Amino acid sequence: MRFPSLPNLLRTLHTVSNTTGAFFRSTPAYTFGRTIYSTLPRAILYRSMPFFGGFLSSSRRMPDNTTYPVQKPEGEWQAQLSPEQFRVLRQKGTEFAHTGKYDKHYPTEGVYTCGGCEAPLYKANHKFDSGCGWPAFWDAVPDAVTQKADSDGSRTEILCSNCGGHLGHIFKGERFGNPKNERHCVNSISINFSPKDEESK
Repeated sequence: MRFPSLPNLLRTLHTVSNTTGAFFRSTPAYTFGRTIYSTLPRAILYRSMPFFGGFLSSSRRMPDNTTYPVQKPEGEWQAQLSPEQFRVLRQKGTEFAHTGKYDKHYPTEGVYTCGGCEAPLYKANHKFDSGCGWPAFWDAVPDAVTQKADSDGSRTEILCSNCGGHLGHIFKGERFGNPKNERHCVNSISINFSPKDEESK
């Protein structure tokens, strides 16, 4: 009998934590920009596994051969980005849950941009509190985010449409009460924030 490798086991547990949480929540009450709901089941589910995300580096995944407007050799990306940015944005890694700069960041206006190319990705009023440990958005700037089936076969990856930088994953149907019933689960290290919404001008 063959046992699954540790990375596959951790990835499976991570997927379960992100896709089944809705079954343990009461129906949320939605307020624009943020969602408030009972936190006890959420805390039990997510805080019991806060360290799994950091182990989910995806260096074994197949490379993305899509052509994006911004194209740079990997060496140039390494010179531009910090080691952690490169690991997440270019090697499709995942930062530790509950540690990101923008996890508990809730501005009333502004725009979140790609950490690799500064393309506008999300507006401040797209962000909401999901309790998952990573920044969560219910919508994106039109055509700014590309969705692709993840090589793990169970999730959908989200990438910057301008440079192909790995942002995180999108989950649907979790009943957070937002207008699109979606959650873009994004690594803080993959994005920057500008208090001025240049995208809308």
